[in-house]
Amino acid sequence: MSLSRRFQGWLPLLLMGALIVALGAFTATKEEAFLTSFNLNNLLLATLPLALVSLGQATALLVGGFDVSVAALMTFCVVVASYTMTPTTSGWGLGPGALALIGVGLATGIFNAVIIRVFRLPSIIATLGTFSILEGAALLLRDHPEGPISTDVTDTLTTSVGFVPLAFVGVAVLAVLADLWLYRTRGGLALRAVGLDETSSRRLGMATGRAVFLAFVACSVMASLAGFFLAAQVQIGSPIIGNFALESIAAAVLGGASLAGGRGSYVGTLLAALFLSLIDNVLPLFHQPTEYSEMTIGLLILAALVLYESPQLLARLRTQGRLRREGEAAT
Repeated sequence: MSLSRRFQGWLPLLLMGALIVALGAFTATKEEAFLTSFNLNNLLLATLPLALVSLGQATALLVGGFDVSVAALMTFCVVVASYTMTPTTSGWGLGPGALALIGVGLATGIFNAVIIRVFRLPSIIATLGTFSILEGAALLLRDHPEGPISTDVTDTLTTSVGFVPLAFVGVAVLAVLADLWLYRTRGGLALRAVGLDETSSRRLGMATGRAVFLAFVACSVMASLAGFFLAAQVQIGSPIIGNFALESIAAAVLGGASLAGGRGSYVGTLLAALFLSLIDNVLPLFHQPTEYSEMTIGLLILAALVLYESPQLLARLRTQGRLRREGEAAT
């Protein structure tokens, strides 16, 4: 691997790490409340749902697809949790309720994958339809926020050592292992190859259909796990929560995923999710409106696309310039 290509792979991780440190250091010098254990714990807990759904979204992007249904799936899981994990349920009795949420994610992923692979619909169109179905189902079950969720779920998922939630450590380990699998195993190579060129991958004997199918199933299952953590945070069956579809795509792209497929990083996605959550965390400390967060995310996506894709853009421009000069010389 050439030095420039290696640097390009590390660029998202270095950039996200630098931005987290810079923004954190700046905020710490201005607001004493930022470095308190309470605030840092809240920051990491708030990152968990976005991090989990973004890891799934990165998997879909690796095969050249999008899943915009994840936001509605997370909301639907929160609503389902208000029925399956009620305050009257505790201990091992919460197990079936947790499995129900994972089952919802698994069923949604299979549904999306079948529509995309069997009916050959573009992933963004297919998952947009699923988004509408899940959104309507959530509103049908709960037309307004109601139905408290067991506090035992919250206590379990927010268990921390110091200010660091154990769940966040688990997600960080998952991201590292996922990156090792992606870039050190044949399965990871096959997943990236499908995103780069599905036709060529199929000719080489790779199971491209299975790779795409499993990618979308994994994306939905990760979204259901994110919904599990979201349910523990909101503690009520609310049918309207957040805009995780855009934010999950933003985190995956900022973490190094290509919108064309074939490239991405789970560790970079986790760092990007932490950075986006950090923006939401510091704005109230500076008494700034939350609308600035959405504007910042949009600008960051555009900047990341230009920065990460610049080598390909420059190479394309050089090739076009060479062909034009050769054409002029031939005439």
